[in-house]
Amino acid sequence: MKRHRALKMIGIGILVIALFFALGFVVMALWNWLMPPIFGLHTITYWQAYGLLILSKILFGGLRGGGGRCGKGRYDYRAERWEKMTPEEREKFRQSIRGRWCGEPAAGPGAEGQV
Repeated sequence: MKRHRALKMIGIGILVIALFFALGFVVMALWNWLMPPIFGLHTITYWQAYGLLILSKILFGGLRGGGGRCGKGRYDYRAERWEKMTPEEREKFRQSIRGRWCGEPAAGPGAEGQV
């Protein structure tokens, strides 16, 4: 059983390394295919493509690890808020979500004339 687990971990490691190299290749290929003809920019090397990935992560993804918009802090806040709601408030909330996502009329104050 231990041998099977070790082989599985080695396989996952090889897959991660392969995906790492494939990602750089995909970015390089897309840049070199699109950017020179469209904007007249120079082609880039494999490692420059990885530099672009890191730069875009810093500029657009921030330096914090994972999370993003649905990060743990926001989720905990929503869960805590849900727990504090009364059953009537929860039902009102459900109705408003149905109105937004399912096209049903929204419930709540001032929503009588809405369709």
